[in-house]
Amino acid sequence: MTILNFEIRPIGHVRSPYKVKKDAPRQGRLSDTVSEIVINERYRTGLDDVEKKSHLIVLSWFDRADRALLRATPPHEGVEHGVFATRSPNRPNPVAFSVVDLLGREGNVLRVRGLDALDGTPVVDIKPYVPDLDCVK
Repeated sequence: MTILNFEIRPIGHVRSPYKVKKDAPRQGRLSDTVSEIVINERYRTGLDDVEKKSHLIVLSWFDRADRALLRATPPHEGVEHGVFATRSPNRPNPVAFSVVDLLGREGNVLRVRGLDALDGTPVVDIKPYVPDLDCVK
């Protein structure tokens, strides 16, 4: 098997009141805190019609995560698991997945609720949340 190397280019970054890990909620959906996602100007056209959506899936890169950890203990369980069986931000490729409420858009800035990312976290993609497709029944 060939090992691939590839590059992910951030499309923007998060403006958040969370400056350090201990300030952030364990799950963004458990918080009413409002954050902003600032999209780089070169990708601004990609935001066309996004304000028509009520919820978004935000993929970000938890750049301050410990990428060497392969085991984690979820706080609600107290039992250690392999990192791929947890929602720990500490993992080999710290891609974060958040479903957020879209509160509004002003130019290249999205106001959202439910994001647990630290201030300055790179955003790698945004997709609309579609309940019929994204909710397991």
